[in-house]
Amino acid sequence: MDTPALSLFGGPAGLEGPPVCSGKGCRRPAEWVLVWNNPKLHTPDRRKTWLACEDHREHLSQFLGVRGFLKETVALDQWQD
Repeated sequence: MDTPALSLFGGPAGLEGPPVCSGKGCRRPAEWVLVWNNPKLHTPDRRKTWLACEDHREHLSQFLGVRGFLKETVALDQWQD
């Protein structure tokens, strides 16, 4: 059995529709990219991303920020990988 390919943001590749929020249980379209890094696990130049809808942007940013992980927040339409 083949393992399905994953998209840039961790969902199954090839699905139609906009990227969705990373908030638990949220399926709303993403509007923001939260760029983060865990310095205990990742090299300084490594970047991970979570997506956020407008409703979850603040909560997810605070979650990452309190831990010192959040590097930047970028509008999805401005994001360049």
